[in-house]
Amino acid sequence: MKKFILGLAVLSTVVMKAQTQIIAHRGYFQAQPPTTENSIKSLENAQKLKIYGSEFDVRMTKDGVLVINHDEHHGEMEISETNFKELEALKLSNGEKFPTLKDYLKQGKKDPSLKLIVEIKPAKTPEIENEITQKTLKMIRDMKLEGQSEYISFSLNICKQIKKLEPKFKVQYLNGELSPEQIKKEGLDGMDYHYSIFQKNPTWISEAKALGLITNSWTVNDPAIYQDLKNQGIGFVTTNIPDQLKNK
Repeated sequence: MKKFILGLAVLSTVVMKAQTQIIAHRGYFQAQPPTTENSIKSLENAQKLKIYGSEFDVRMTKDGVLVINHDEHHGEMEISETNFKELEALKLSNGEKFPTLKDYLKQGKKDPSLKLIVEIKPAKTPEIENEITQKTLKMIRDMKLEGQSEYISFSLNICKQIKKLEPKFKVQYLNGELSPEQIKKEGLDGMDYHYSIFQKNPTWISEAKALGLITNSWTVNDPAIYQDLKNQGIGFVTTNIPDQLKNK
């Protein structure tokens, strides 16, 4: 009887680990009431959902301040060519101040159960990318958030730089052109590709899993596409509708 109970416990653990996990894309901004993506409020909303993680985008201002913003521009200002003081003068559409990485991480630390999925955006040169990467990792270490943070980027250089600086950190590549075997050879932990890439390469999820790689897909906002990816055994999906997908 004890062996039977132990077997059920092990099976339950395996099933839980096999379940597709949900990541909020730029926070949960399509809440009620809706808010601004990549805002502190969108992160708070994601924390309340009790999902796996929340993704956000890191850029660096002209004077070296790390900020949270998806696009290259904040208003009409190019972030990399503008000092933080000027950028800060323009608030987000929800009335919040323009968020720094430090402020965002402070909010993230309030809920250790939510993983912080750090997307470091590509920059104009590898040297600038390396600087952003080094500064981002230092801040995360200084705030003792190493265990709560995972990393993604469209820049292969950034991904490899993270692994060079912190080999144990989980890093996934976003761009979509590398096969699971190539991802493994690059020394990365996984692939986080647009769902259309997996539709064009229907064996990649199973191949990646066989290689021990993390599998994730963005931005999955169609429940039918989510179900198809889930049926293939994908590990994670990143979505604008985390509230709708978390119980499917």
